[in-house]
Amino acid sequence: MDLVPALEEPLKKVLGPATAKVMAEHLGLHTVGDLLHHYPRRYEERGQLTHLADLPMDEHVTVVAMVADARLHTFASAKAPRGKGQRLEVTITDGSGRLQLVFFGNGVHKPHKELLPGTRAMFAGKVSVFNRRLQLAHPAYELLRGDDPAESVETWAGTLIPLYPATAKLESWKIGKAIQTVLPSVQEALDPLPPALREGRGLVSLPEALLKIHRPHTKADIEDARARLKWDEAFVLQVALARRRHTDALLPAVARRPSPDGLLTAFDDRLPFTLTDGQQKVSKEIFDDLATEHPMHRLLQGEVGSGKTLVALRAMLAVVDAGGQAAMLAPTEVLAQQHHRSITEMMGELAEGGMLGGAEHATKVVLLTGSMGTAARRQAMLDLVTGDAGLVIGTHALIEDKVQFHDLGLVVVDEQHRFGVEQRDALRGKGKQPPHLLVMTATPIPRTVAMTVFGDLETSVLDQLPAGRSPIATHVVPAADKPHFLARAWERVREEVGNGHQAYVVCPRIGDEEDDPKKARKTAEDEAEKRPPLAVLDIADHLAKGPLNGLRVEVLHGRMHPDDKDAVMRRFAAGDTDVLVATTVIEVGVNVPNATAMVIMDADRFGVSQLHQLRGRVGRGSAAGLCLLVTEMPEASPARQRLTAVASTLDGFELSRIDLEQRREGDVLGQAQSGARSSLRVLAVIEDEEIIAEAREEATTLVARDPELAGLAGLRTALDALLDEEREQFLEKG
Repeated sequence: MDLVPALEEPLKKVLGPATAKVMAEHLGLHTVGDLLHHYPRRYEERGQLTHLADLPMDEHVTVVAMVADARLHTFASAKAPRGKGQRLEVTITDGSGRLQLVFFGNGVHKPHKELLPGTRAMFAGKVSVFNRRLQLAHPAYELLRGDDPAESVETWAGTLIPLYPATAKLESWKIGKAIQTVLPSVQEALDPLPPALREGRGLVSLPEALLKIHRPHTKADIEDARARLKWDEAFVLQVALARRRHTDALLPAVARRPSPDGLLTAFDDRLPFTLTDGQQKVSKEIFDDLATEHPMHRLLQGEVGSGKTLVALRAMLAVVDAGGQAAMLAPTEVLAQQHHRSITEMMGELAEGGMLGGAEHATKVVLLTGSMGTAARRQAMLDLVTGDAGLVIGTHALIEDKVQFHDLGLVVVDEQHRFGVEQRDALRGKGKQPPHLLVMTATPIPRTVAMTVFGDLETSVLDQLPAGRSPIATHVVPAADKPHFLARAWERVREEVGNGHQAYVVCPRIGDEEDDPKKARKTAEDEAEKRPPLAVLDIADHLAKGPLNGLRVEVLHGRMHPDDKDAVMRRFAAGDTDVLVATTVIEVGVNVPNATAMVIMDADRFGVSQLHQLRGRVGRGSAAGLCLLVTEMPEASPARQRLTAVASTLDGFELSRIDLEQRREGDVLGQAQSGARSSLRVLAVIEDEEIIAEAREEATTLVARDPELAGLAGLRTALDALLDEEREQFLEKG
């Protein structure tokens, strides 16, 4: 690999150890190249001020504003009983809104001298709410002085100030100064784009783009730079995916065609309903793929309850019909057990292969999880290696070296974003030849995200709900503004239980974090700013003694023993529990048709798609579902707007767009890449749909022509860097 000495240089050699340490720990920046690719989030014109009205809560922000007013208050406190405590309150304005800054104690002297009315400065800090008003406590600030007398007001006002994604430990302007130090190195940046592509699209060179994004003279400079850097990101990522697809397409696979009157036909005859048009269309796409000599790689997207499991099961049965075995990989034990239960119920005597009373085409369906007893586990593994079991449902335990199959033909992965590519590969290695792969997800993914995150898979979408699913009414409950709404929410839960139904109450935290010092410490820190998130154990206790007194309330969370979890779920499924107070363990796949109500506490602490997933747990039977989103956030906050959006639509694709627009790109892909920090910095997955689609075409053509990328050293280097980052993240996840 061609080393790029200047860009590979560690930051600690260039910037000094303290700054380099903060950059590595808080921003993930280690080399000069990393820092050069840390782009400004936005730019301020010195003459124009930030919109204070649009500041996001709980985030580190940098604003450029003017001091309108500054007052020093003296007060008595425990530390200063004689009234010597001091508090400086400074109001800043940008013409559109006002924001209060607060300084305490010894920290008031310098700002008291410097922040005089009329002064302009950049302020950085975390936005919080105090007495229902936005404020920044102890912000860092940098005065904007036109120090150079030759610098006229006009040139000063027109300068673009880059504002960088920053942290409490390192303000934007300090990052700007560090970038100034390393900027000369951009001349040595290796260009990943093939010259023909760059010239054909009129894109500026990479060194020019990096200079223009960090030190723009005009807004046109920023546009040029972004247009170029977006192409880099889209193209390098798409080349990586195209190479993966190219390699996968060369792999051999056994074509699996179901026999005309075998297990699949017997199963279809048992079904008490007909498949929806969508299920038939998607099944055809899958069966066509299974019939080819190359491994299928397909992503099956479908809303909660759209019948994905049925479509996947039919594909699995088709493979068993054709003499192979099929494995379904679930992210949690609870979910694996549940899939196993529902699949054996759907198959009836067809799941009783080799047993008396089994049907003639029957096969065995085994469960394999980490917490099974040794004897049961040994039997399950024996059934797999001999081929007695046609279907296996399991957790990561399926990937272990010891597990061997007789002839693995299809792997179905449930909830892809919880599995890394490497885990898919490990399971794939279990076949004599690579098995076919079907990935299911209930998280609706806009087309471009699918092209970006799951770019090595073809996509099928199930977008109609089966008949008989009930609508879910969702309402926001503003507990702080209207406490009686919360009391009414608990009455509604009692009413649902009174009508013979059941309810979930979901909380963000378990509540026994003391044994986890890291978590406990974080909570203490949170406490200073605002109360910690509500916890399952506390809320369950409060409800059982108070508003839901007399109802059968149980708890479920991830730190319980698997047997206890299963027992709680069984009691709830059987109707022996009225209200289940749980963490998000119930987000995925828990199916209790009699549960009609869900109350989500501190709903603002969950993401849009997570709320949508959680809500999908109710209204699964014939009775209508009710979902109440409880929050204490003020009405104008982005968090409240997010909840209102969730309440206003049941369309997951619509919500995933809202989610993408509200969050930064990195989070979206990061979440989909199971917590990995996204490699995308300027590419916006929704807005840049065209660039992604074009980059995908260009990448596919290039890889087909030259899979080794022989003449493109810059592209190979960029790919190595991207894949290293992904590999590191995989190792971190273990």
